[in-house]
Amino acid sequence: MTTEAAGGTPNPAEASTTNTGAAPSDASLLTEGAPAATEAKPADAPGVADAAKEGEGKADEATAAAEVKYEFQAPEGVELDGDATNEFTALAKELKLPADAAQKVVDIAVKMQQKQAERNAETVKGWAESSKTDKEFGGDNLQQNLAVAQKAIDTFGSPELKSMLNSSGLGNHPELIRFAFKAGKAISEDGFVKAGARSAAGADLPMEKRMYPNMN
Repeated sequence: MTTEAAGGTPNPAEASTTNTGAAPSDASLLTEGAPAATEAKPADAPGVADAAKEGEGKADEATAAAEVKYEFQAPEGVELDGDATNEFTALAKELKLPADAAQKVVDIAVKMQQKQAERNAETVKGWAESSKTDKEFGGDNLQQNLAVAQKAIDTFGSPELKSMLNSSGLGNHPELIRFAFKAGKAISEDGFVKAGARSAAGADLPMEKRMYPNMN
């Protein structure tokens, strides 16, 4: 039986002896017998390790690509354009192309360029054939009429124009020769310019050489 102090307040001494069999509800957090708290380790996020490995693999690939040396070879007689080669080299590195694969691309590009040059040559040859048989200036009087056309080019054309006509093959185009022929007749005193010995001597020369004999 417990006694109460005056005023009904429990006696502290007695209170310390009461409820000896019961512990505070949070006693396990304070006593030595409480289980030690363990630090929870966060689980690895899904794919983190794989992503790290993938990143390392890409870095290795980039390093390997940077170490590839591109030294492109061209067929004999073909010279690769410097600017185009530099541009493709940068692209090959960006795409991580092996050196042999990049060379195959260059080989295909060269073949395409050669095919284009062959087609252009065939086109120019066709122009020349059409000019030789043209009803207005071709046929038996071709040499004489070319001399008339050449007079117009010599009179009004610049060296740069003659060079362009030679390099492009446009000097063989029937419409250009027709224009020069009419211009030559217009500036001729008698409307006719004899071809002379030069025409006879150059009968076997290409048409552009006969029209522009001073051009290389």
